[in-house]
Amino acid sequence: MTPRGTAEVGGGDPDGAARRLLLWDVDGTLVSCGPAGREALEAGARLAGGLDVVPHVTMGGKTDPQIMRETLGLAGVDSSVIDGLVPVALEEATRSLAGWRERMAREGHIHPGVERLLSDLAGRSTVRQTLLTGNLAANAAVKVGAFGLDGFFDFPIGAYGDDHEERERLVPVALRRSGELRGETYRPEQVWVIGDTARDLACARAGGVRCLIVGTGQHGFAAIRDLEADAVIEDLGDTARVLEILLG
Repeated sequence: MTPRGTAEVGGGDPDGAARRLLLWDVDGTLVSCGPAGREALEAGARLAGGLDVVPHVTMGGKTDPQIMRETLGLAGVDSSVIDGLVPVALEEATRSLAGWRERMAREGHIHPGVERLLSDLAGRSTVRQTLLTGNLAANAAVKVGAFGLDGFFDFPIGAYGDDHEERERLVPVALRRSGELRGETYRPEQVWVIGDTARDLACARAGGVRCLIVGTGQHGFAAIRDLEADAVIEDLGDTARVLEILLG
């Protein structure tokens, strides 16, 4: 399915509208899924590692493979077997999460202004929206789909935890795919990473593109207010202001 509002992205509108590639983080930026995301990853680690107790790992801004590797390591699993266990653990986590769509919709929520903003951007022919997230691609699709947001994103050109364990390596993946799959190239100032943690900012800086950080993550606005991103805001509720930041 072609994402709404993205079919005709090209050199620009006749009236000079700006071209943009928007790379959206998922958890804490677009939605919060309640405990399901953590529990799925922990279930995967428990199964693959044969663990009785799963250590608590800080997950914000990390990729799923990174989280799984850290979890198994902290649990005392022999480092020589972790490489082989990570794919097994992630497969189980993906299976669990796929069955929890209704649960995520019930226990989680869309963040303020997100749906209105995505809809406005989708109506602009020079804007393409996709995901750049530490989630595996399948998990990212399940999470945004649980809240009915999947139609806004061009999933094939996104960049995910499957593509590289290091989040800082993901921007080039999305740029390459936009060229290969859509025949589109973007200048650095035309590309925005939108996220909620310092790791999102590090990812954008490593990729040489712009970054908007929002304060809707687990630790709130106080945790990100002093980050030196191109823009830092409390949430996405003021559509006009966000559009000015991203398109101005």
